[in-house]
Parts: sequence; structure tokens; C-alpha cells
Amino acid sequence: MRIALLTYSTKPRGGVVHTLALAEAMARAGHDVSVWSLGRGGDAAFFRPVDPAVTLRLVPFPDVPGEDVGARILRSIEVLGSAFRNDSYDVVHAQDCISANAVPDCVRTVHHLDTFTTPALAACHERAIVRPRALVCVSAAVATEVATGWGRLATVIPNGVEAARFAAAAGPEGAAGRRAWRDRLGRYVLAVGGIEPRKGTRDLVEAFALVRARRPELSLVIAGGETLFDYRDYRAEVFARAAELGVEPVVLGPVDHAELPTLVAAADVFAFPSTKEGFGLAAMEALAAGVPVVTRDLPVLREVFGGAASFAADPAGMAEALLADVGEECRSAGRALAQGHSWDAAAAAHLSRYETLGAGGVKGTGVPGGRNWSSAPRFVTQ
Repeated sequence: MRIALLTYSTKPRGGVVHTLALAEAMARAGHDVSVWSLGRGGDAAFFRPVDPAVTLRLVPFPDVPGEDVGARILRSIEVLGSAFRNDSYDVVHAQDCISANAVPDCVRTVHHLDTFTTPALAACHERAIVRPRALVCVSAAVATEVATGWGRLATVIPNGVEAARFAAAAGPEGAAGRRAWRDRLGRYVLAVGGIEPRKGTRDLVEAFALVRARRPELSLVIAGGETLFDYRDYRAEVFARAAELGVEPVVLGPVDHAELPTLVAAADVFAFPSTKEGFGLAAMEALAAGVPVVTRDLPVLREVFGGAASFAADPAGMAEALLADVGEECRSAGRALAQGHSWDAAAAAHLSRYETLGAGGVKGTGVPGGRNWSSAPRFVTQ
């Protein structure tokens, strides 16, 4: 099968991680896979090496000084859509809102749902759910949101996780890397995903102030943070509140792909206070390393993590969970959960869904307005 996967960036965001790992697993299964993406800011490669069995097609996307977020997203859609070529793909699968707008007649993965107040961005979000021929969601909770809001039935296929890579970082071969992080940072609570509203960073700062009162030796470390959106005002708010509380977060920014597992494995605890998620891949990687996870109490995270994580509804509850002793039984449950999510299994489920579409197309999905989409088994868009 010839498959095109499309993503919006080369940076280490969750949807991009998903795209590359899925492409590699499909290639291992013997399929001809291409990944299309925008090379933002002159990027000529992804944030990590990609299996050469996967064909990479990066579309130049230079920065435009002074361009606002809405204009940048609309330009992203136009540039990616204009560059994409049929190449006789059997399946075209968009992995995000931007690429689903660029190639609307596609299969699309909905990782999570956003809320936009800008009319142009709200329209893009709407089109990326209504127009694709078929939808995939990485959790049942998100699929339920899609069904409730748009009347569309999505296939649920959970993420995989590179469990062995993070488990190795927690073992003897990762000892030097863990020691290097501890020498640099001391003992720490780790969050991955940057500083932005959806990641719940302000609540984490509030919680950590309570943690430091009882565990002053701990630092708060925040890694990651590549995004299309401008969160400068939110970051300023977070840093101002941190200063009021006497919290000095260590902000690493993007961490090299090869060094991330030992950073995670060296943490005392992993904080995941997101207000909206589709799966929680970064937290699953922490579980693979045997690191306790404290996450916000959301239905989707209850679904994904069950008894392998601790849940909290507010900063006070989060602080208590971050301070709690976690025994080996819970750590083992986390490792077992992570090991049960493989990218090869995710790829097999996707391929099975593609075969179903090829056999009979997408039946009427009842999108708002009563429109039913064609059942013709055609996936390729130019």
C-alpha cells in the first residue's frame, strides 16, 4: 500500500512524534510510506533521524516577520496544499488541523479538540473535522467529543510509545545520562510540553509552591515548547506568579531527542497538569521509565492511565500527589501499561482501517447540516 502521512511541522510536538513513529511502523510492515511536512523557518530535517525506509517530503516554509498566528496558519494550509502531489497514494492521512485543511479529502487523526475565538481559525478547525472522509481518534474520550459535537463516528486507535527506549534510560545503560541531569538540575519535578495554557503551567507553579514548602530540595523543570501560537502573555503571567510565590522554574526549552529519555528517567516525579489532551504521550513515556506520574483529573486521562497514575483536580490536590510516596507496585503497573502500547500495533490498526475504507468507502456520517459523505473508495487529493 502507498501511504502519505501529513503533518504541519518538523518540531517535537506530540502529533509530529505520532506521525514519524507511525510512518516507521508502517514501513516495517512492508508499506511504501511518505511523510509530508512544512519545513518551518528553514528546517531541512525533522527533530530526530527518521528511518530511511520512509520517504520525507519537506516543503520550504520561511518565516515572515510580523506575521500573526492566523495569517501564519492560513499560509501554512495554502503552502502545504499547493505543494502536495498525488503520487498515486492509496491513502492520504492528515495528522492535524492544518494538514487536514491542506488535503481535505483524506483520513484525519483528531488528537484533541481546540477552541478558537478568531473566526478564520474556528472555520479551519471546523473544516478539519467535517471534510475528511474518515476520522481516527487516539482515545475514546476524544471520539465521544467528536460524536457529540459533530455527529461523526471516529475509529479509536491509541498511540504507541517507545517504551523500550525510556525503560533503557532508567537502567544501567542510562546511568551516565541520568547522573549528568542530576548534576545539572539536582532533584526535580519534570513537566514536558512547554509553557502554554493547555499545558496548565500556571496551576503547576501554584502546586509546586506548596511542594517546595515541604521538599525545598526539589526544583521545577519544564522542557519542550515548540508551538505555532504566541503565548508570550501567558508566559509572562506564569513567570510573574512564580516570582510572587518564590518559585524559580528551570526552563530547558526543546531537549535533544537522544537526551530526553534520561531527563525523564532522572526525575523524581512527572507532572502532567494539562487542561486538554488526546492521549498523554509524554506522561506514558515517563511511566515507561518507571517515573511516577501526577496528572489532571480529566476523563481522557482516566481512560488512558487508569490506576497507573495519580489524579488531581486543582493545585492543592496536585501538590499532595506530587509529594506522595509511590511504591514499586505502582511503578511496575506504569511500566506494564506503557509496554502494552506499541507503534507496530497502532500501525496494524491503521492499516486494517485503511483496508476497510478501500473495500467499501466511508458510509454516511451524518455531519451537521445533514450532509452525508460519498462512499466511493477514493482517498487521494491534490
